[in-house]
Amino acid sequence: MQRQPKNELMDAEKIKRTITRMTHEIIEKNKGTEDLILVGIKTRGIPLAKRISDKIKAFEGVEVPLGKIDITFYRDDLSQKGDLPILQDSELDFSIENKTVILVDDVLYTGRTARAAIDALMDIGRAKKIQLAVLVDRGHRELPIRADYVGKNVPTSKDEIIAVHLSEIDEQDRVVIVGNEG
Repeated sequence: MQRQPKNELMDAEKIKRTITRMTHEIIEKNKGTEDLILVGIKTRGIPLAKRISDKIKAFEGVEVPLGKIDITFYRDDLSQKGDLPILQDSELDFSIENKTVILVDDVLYTGRTARAAIDALMDIGRAKKIQLAVLVDRGHRELPIRADYVGKNVPTSKDEIIAVHLSEIDEQDRVVIVGNEG
């Protein structure tokens, strides 16, 4: 069954303003950018983290370390081969020891992706603090996870999907709710 967009939640301008606001909140909550690291969760968290990084540089004149993490083998719905999962397509070319790591993702739903990303980070090192920034929080948590920075809270039914489109991947910026029926 084809899923059709039911409602546009954010257009390109609203996404831009939301990322600007979230960046200000990150800087304010952390009292600046010292010891701050941004890590995008594959796939759409990576360009979102880059956009936040660019805003921090524009506002503060500081380039914060920017990494990406692939949590595929940390997911709890995949059977693992071997004792330790292997990170693939992850780039963390810096130490996270005693740093504040901001995990960035597009949508927070059950909390399982965030939990997997936290597990992956903890296998890499011991951060002083881990915070979570998401463009959309749609509810329906299955784990006790909450975002520190939320672009937009969108109550949804479990039948709906939040589709985030980013120009770096999808050639356009928009967030839509998609339902089962067109």
